[in-house]
Amino acid sequence: MSRDRRAGEKPDPTSRALDLARRYMEVFYSGRDAEELRHILADDLAFEGPFLRCESADGYIEALMGDSREALSYEMLWEFESGETACLVYRFSKPSVETTMAQVFETRGGRITRITLVFDTGAFA
Repeated sequence: MSRDRRAGEKPDPTSRALDLARRYMEVFYSGRDAEELRHILADDLAFEGPFLRCESADGYIEALMGDSREALSYEMLWEFESGETACLVYRFSKPSVETTMAQVFETRGGRITRITLVFDTGAFA
């Protein structure tokens, strides 16, 4: 089920993949409402990570809203962009967990269409 976009949140087809990836990180790690991601995620977003897979923006946002993002932080290590794809490599931190993570963001028409998250799950054991 797709939700209507709020006024002023139309996709900007000229948005670069790296800009969208940075915006995603800023909202995700700010602890703000995950609903704020809706205007940069495609309705048919595909997310794949070690602990979660989703096939829609609605499913992904619902999963995020059920998870606490407080006390999360990151330190950016590298950023790469090629066409409509961006890759961010960063040091993830939360109480009792630190690990390096990489996320690949695929974009189209000013929206993120696919996110692939990779990290060593042993850090969370």
